[in-house]
Amino acid sequence: MTTYDAIIIGTGQAGPPLARRLAGAGMKVAIIERGRFGGTCVNTGCTPTKTLVASAYAVHMARRGAFYGFGAGDITVDMKRVKARKDEVAGASTRGVEQSLRSLENCTVYTGHARLKSEREVEVGNEILRAEKIFLNVGGRAAVPDIPGIDQIDYLTNSSMMEVDFLPRHLVVLGGSYIGLEFGQMYRRFGSQVTIVELGPRLIGREDEEVSREVAAFLGREGIDIRTNANCLKVSRKDSGVALQVSCEPGPIEVLGSHLLLATGRRPNTGDLGLERAGVKQDKRGYIEVDDQLKTNVPGIWALGDCNGRGAFTHTSWNDYEIVAANLLDGDHRRVSDRIAAYALYTDPPLGRAGMTEAEVRRSGRRALVGRVAMEDVSRAFEKGETEGFMKVLVDAESKQILGATFLGASGDEAVHCVLDAMYAKAPYTVLQRAMHIHPTVAEFIPTILGDLAPLS
Repeated sequence: MTTYDAIIIGTGQAGPPLARRLAGAGMKVAIIERGRFGGTCVNTGCTPTKTLVASAYAVHMARRGAFYGFGAGDITVDMKRVKARKDEVAGASTRGVEQSLRSLENCTVYTGHARLKSEREVEVGNEILRAEKIFLNVGGRAAVPDIPGIDQIDYLTNSSMMEVDFLPRHLVVLGGSYIGLEFGQMYRRFGSQVTIVELGPRLIGREDEEVSREVAAFLGREGIDIRTNANCLKVSRKDSGVALQVSCEPGPIEVLGSHLLLATGRRPNTGDLGLERAGVKQDKRGYIEVDDQLKTNVPGIWALGDCNGRGAFTHTSWNDYEIVAANLLDGDHRRVSDRIAAYALYTDPPLGRAGMTEAEVRRSGRRALVGRVAMEDVSRAFEKGETEGFMKVLVDAESKQILGATFLGASGDEAVHCVLDAMYAKAPYTVLQRAMHIHPTVAEFIPTILGDLAPLS
């Protein structure tokens, strides 16, 4: 048995920076990785997918050349080169994470599958490690829905899509939320026929209805077929491809495609972690239960990142690290409940979201104000020829604090941070309203929106 001050299982976004902080504080640290270093973001999430999105955007803009006054000739897409570029970008990040950990003083890297043996012990292969502090950062993976016939066909997930170096003739995407929409749009731009099938009545059901409508509209204009209210799902092989039944109405309705991408959610990598041997509690979906400082029910064990169900993004995982490090090393008192929900959908145009949706504000019953502007009225968007979408800000009528913002449009994923920062500062909206922003930018319209607020009826 080898004894450490701290053991970290997993090298996703929270693990490596926590290892650096703990080791820098003089602790003897062990960090364990069973697969590729860097976790979901670096290997199958943010880094590779946004690299693919960038390639798809370049193809799309080249095809629009005539609109901007130039001709690019016949546009062809070499998917092997697209994948090679993605692999190089993601690979550099993966290698960088591993090299930084292996060269970190006071830190020992173990490769292999880790399982808890007790409240203070971890098995890695034939070795047993012991520490008074154990941090679980094991991430998550694509959830495979229980659909009749799913075990009889080949299907793709966000992970296996990373190995695709060809153009699917017809990509059928099951799931009309963030992952499904990003892959659907990029492959349509690469040249695939794309059908997106959503079980609910609209795309990205957690967003306001106007967001769903706008996204469905611009995806439809790009030639993506969208099927909502899908029910009685069933899959089977057909004509060297896949058939997805989407309705139980008389005369079965099927979507026939060459490939099926499952984008119906995520599940935590906790089933083979040995949590029961340490007495660590999980919820019914397998997520590790944690308190406001990310402690589990077992003293000395924390859970960070996607496995704790308190966020499913790189930035929430990183913030988990910050919370744990601040409480352990800085004498600070940081909490998960202090952070404001914020995220982005990387379609083109992107969606930037912060705080509450309009639907959530309405359900809260509070008196609120709302301001809105269409992207076609934003000069920078008009000049770029990218006028899809809108920007909307919600304000508490009594406190004057900003409740939430939805920016669907060019640079919306960046501009929304102006609002998010004001929300963290708990500043009244008038601070932003009176700010002088730079012209021409997308963010310059935030003061305009806030100067034209009206009661939320």
